[in-house]
Amino acid sequence: MKEQIIALLNTYENAAYLISIVINIIISILGLVPSVFLTAANLAVFGFWKGTFLSFAGEAIGAIISFVLYRKGFRKLSVTKLFSHPKVPKVRRLLEAKGLEAFFLILSLRLLPFVPSGVVTFVAAIGKTSLLIFMIASSIGKIPALLLEAYSVYQLMNWTWQGKVILTFLSVFLFLFTWKKINRKKAQTNKT
Repeated sequence: MKEQIIALLNTYENAAYLISIVINIIISILGLVPSVFLTAANLAVFGFWKGTFLSFAGEAIGAIISFVLYRKGFRKLSVTKLFSHPKVPKVRRLLEAKGLEAFFLILSLRLLPFVPSGVVTFVAAIGKTSLLIFMIASSIGKIPALLLEAYSVYQLMNWTWQGKVILTFLSVFLFLFTWKKINRKKAQTNKT
């Protein structure tokens, strides 16, 4: 996917910035599609700082557009069953949050690397958060998360020693995560 986006951006150089932002908006609207491949393409085509800024701008604009669309389309959705899972207490709290509480919840959820961005946007949109609070908190929260993502992707693309360390930690994390899931399933199977 990264190679196709790089080819597209290189083919249409005059509109490459706009194309990248539009792709990021589409990713944001879809909600659960990871944007890391677009960040990698932006870094490859535009360099580290321009690519990072372009990814940030696209993600921030995409989150705002998604918020508005989700609010118009899903506001009346019944959320009692949707967010009843015990592992998402901050996300559930966001449904009722307003003002500073909503600001800090959105900010903290944006800073957590394993909370999907689309989920935060969706919950804020169907909840009581204002558009202004969402725009500010979401954009500020995306800065450190995107810098970390861009740095990691850049190091992996250039296969530096930092990239090798990042890949090692990522591999260990995925191994432990998978191992924990398998053991949890075994424990549940043994109970029944």
